[in-house]
Amino acid sequence: MSLVENPSVVKSEQPLLAREGLTIIAICIAIVLALMNTSMFNLALPNVILDFKISSSIASWIVSGYSIMFAVSSITFSRLSDFVPLRRLLVIGVLALGTASLVGFFSDSFLTLILCRIVQAAGAGGVISLSMVLYTRYIPIERRGAAMAINMSAVSLGLGSGPVVGGFIVENLGWHWLFILTSVVLLLLPLFVLLLPKELPRNGSFDFLGVVLLALGTTFLLLFTTNQLWIMLIAGLIALILFVIRIHKTPDPFVLPSLFKNRRFLVLVLLGITGYICNFSTLFLLPQILTQNFHFTPGNAGLIIFPGSLLAIISSRKVGRIIDRYGNNYFLKYGPIVLLFSSILFAFLIGHSWVGAMITYMILSLAFTALSSCLSNEISRVLDRELIGSGMGLYQLLQFFSGAFGIAIVAIALEKQHQLTLAAAYSNIYWGLSVLAVVGVSSTILYRKYTTITQVS
Repeated sequence: MSLVENPSVVKSEQPLLAREGLTIIAICIAIVLALMNTSMFNLALPNVILDFKISSSIASWIVSGYSIMFAVSSITFSRLSDFVPLRRLLVIGVLALGTASLVGFFSDSFLTLILCRIVQAAGAGGVISLSMVLYTRYIPIERRGAAMAINMSAVSLGLGSGPVVGGFIVENLGWHWLFILTSVVLLLLPLFVLLLPKELPRNGSFDFLGVVLLALGTTFLLLFTTNQLWIMLIAGLIALILFVIRIHKTPDPFVLPSLFKNRRFLVLVLLGITGYICNFSTLFLLPQILTQNFHFTPGNAGLIIFPGSLLAIISSRKVGRIIDRYGNNYFLKYGPIVLLFSSILFAFLIGHSWVGAMITYMILSLAFTALSSCLSNEISRVLDRELIGSGMGLYQLLQFFSGAFGIAIVAIALEKQHQLTLAAAYSNIYWGLSVLAVVGVSSTILYRKYTTITQVS
């Protein structure tokens, strides 16, 4: 298909960041460290179980608790950015991530470890969400696609290099040293203070009760997913119902109800969710497949996963240039199709060829990076300026929650298929993910329909 320059790509009048390139580099380094921290601890769980003599289900909360706090933190910081200066919020996020990492290095109890991980997640979620708000607010629209693509390449690098670096550190130094690597983020604080624009606080209030209800609702639902306790399902649904009532009653809700009336925004969110579940599930499954089915060490398994992240990084500039010049339509149209193609390839190859798995993940990683970049850019155009902070926060909240739920469901699917060979069990899971990818393809078709209706009206 030949690309035609999109006349709807609006040009803005002037740049708003004095040192835009350096700011993006500093943000991306923080993102890499934050997301490496997310994926590294998957490889440390067996060691933590032995050190503290706990069960696997209890140890899983090192990952699950982190995911929940990360998701809640993402939308919390985004919502606060509507009236609290960005620089102040980002400094708080970096301090939380870095300081908790330093304390975690000295943790000698499981409770201390969990608390440090939760505080780390609060800071990491703030760093990721505020980067999107910063780009949307201060980078001109004709360069925003490139910035979003670079951001997503940093996300891919962080998630993809986590197993490599984490496997090496756990094998050679021990899991405590994972915390030291993340604490390096504190060295970025002077740069953020120097580079980020000075903003004045604006009037606004924070809906603390809304945050609590949303966090409780999603936590209980995740507990139900992992433990199948019906009381957890009931408690989660009650909390979410109260949350919906709350955001319609309070004058300054945690999530603006008007977002749920924007059909184009909701379809883009659904498309993003399908991408995140496929990618997060693959990052969860691949290390297990490579170590259990092909008998690689954790470090070597990480090296096989890494080329996919490297390809996403190399291609990010090209992806950004295409988005900035031609708009988001190209990747919105073909990204979900490539995602579906990679899921089907995994279903055929995952249990039989580690080379096939490596190449297929390269395809999936490239599709995920391109699709996520254009989705973030498209959402920044679909939403009104006053809704961007809350909208981007909600988008990221649902992405990371969906990733956490996807991992939980995939883990349950593996347990339910214990009587099958590993190759057959993994293949069945990817056929299920292929069905989800079909939902993504349908979503992009529906989005084009809504866009056409909006343009005509």
